[in-house]
Amino acid sequence: MASPSHPARSWALPLCWAAVLLDGFDLVVLGTVLPVLLREHVWDLTPGTASAVSTVGLVGMTIGALAIGAITDIVGRRKALIASVIAFSVFTGLCAAAPSAAVFGLLRFLAGLGLGGCLPTAITLVGEHARRGRSSSATTTIMTGYHVGAVLTALLGIAVIPSLGWRTMFVVGALPSLVLVPLMVRYLPESTSFLAARTSGAAKATTGVTVGALFKGGLLRTTLAFWVASFMGLLLVYGLNTWLPEIMRQAGYPLGAALGLLLTLNVGAVAGLLLAGYVADRRGVRPATIAWFGAAAVFLALLSVKLPSVGLYAAVFLAGCFVFSAQVLVYAAVGRAYPVASRATGLGAVAGVGRIGAICGPLLGGSLLSAGLAYPWGFYAFAIIGALGAAAISLTVIRSDDTATEPHPTPATARS
Repeated sequence: MASPSHPARSWALPLCWAAVLLDGFDLVVLGTVLPVLLREHVWDLTPGTASAVSTVGLVGMTIGALAIGAITDIVGRRKALIASVIAFSVFTGLCAAAPSAAVFGLLRFLAGLGLGGCLPTAITLVGEHARRGRSSSATTTIMTGYHVGAVLTALLGIAVIPSLGWRTMFVVGALPSLVLVPLMVRYLPESTSFLAARTSGAAKATTGVTVGALFKGGLLRTTLAFWVASFMGLLLVYGLNTWLPEIMRQAGYPLGAALGLLLTLNVGAVAGLLLAGYVADRRGVRPATIAWFGAAAVFLALLSVKLPSVGLYAAVFLAGCFVFSAQVLVYAAVGRAYPVASRATGLGAVAGVGRIGAICGPLLGGSLLSAGLAYPWGFYAFAIIGALGAAAISLTVIRSDDTATEPHPTPATARS
């Protein structure tokens, strides 16, 4: 066994961060190309068809997240993460050659399967390699890659699409895997917790037993509470990212200001992630998550009030700080609630149920807009959702000890 400072451990965070960055690419790539597809009448695409394509990708992510946890708890975090990156990169690249909307939607679904598996596996692996007392910070740090990927993709779309066309975006999105996958194969360490569980026979040999463990040993209430919190958290994330500009336009703000508020929301997200991990490691992940959901509810409700420009941007920044980080703290809390043998399964299930919330978020915002109720009632609805997330987390039971770090294996064992 190597010491906790062994170099094998140092590769976990940067490689997983890079994988999550590519996941962030997918968050906004469809949004960057859909206006072009609609404007140029590619495949005679309509807004309804575009919504279907967007939804089918999220369905793929939901299935991938639900399935990957059980698979990961059997074959290991390392192999599952590498397979996820290969899968979503291949199918993302193939989107560039899609001959029809149906094929494009199918490829988005297949890419979604890999994307759904990437995030929970990366979070689990990094959390289990984190130093004692730093697992929450490790989780929030890796999620900054998600938002960095989203921002870089938006900027890439501005630079690439006018000159090289929309198909190039998917090629560019797939190319980084040609570098990342070989590095992961060579350097990505396996979770020491998983190796220890496999050696001791703690890891179960069948998927059914592993999934069933989420409801045994007093975990039923905690599991259901995590599912509710994740549903609410991703409903907020996707609902606001999709509809904040239009809601602010309904409130009378010009489009430029509305887009500026969306950028402010995501800048606040990065700042909030860094602060959330620090607070959770020092004050406890459960109280921090409750506080973050509660603060998100307060600042979302505040957005319903007409504020001067400085106050409005400050409120949106703070809403971003708490909305996005609350969901990530849910992931961090999951790593502390379940035993090693079912930890990835638990996180995969939480992420999968959350993806259902991701589908419902844009639908909720769209329904409120169609009914003419987006402002101010949209913010009241989102505030209630944040409060429900806080209530759900208050029902969980989370271990006070931090078992994320254990003696680290030699490089040969770590890459087994």
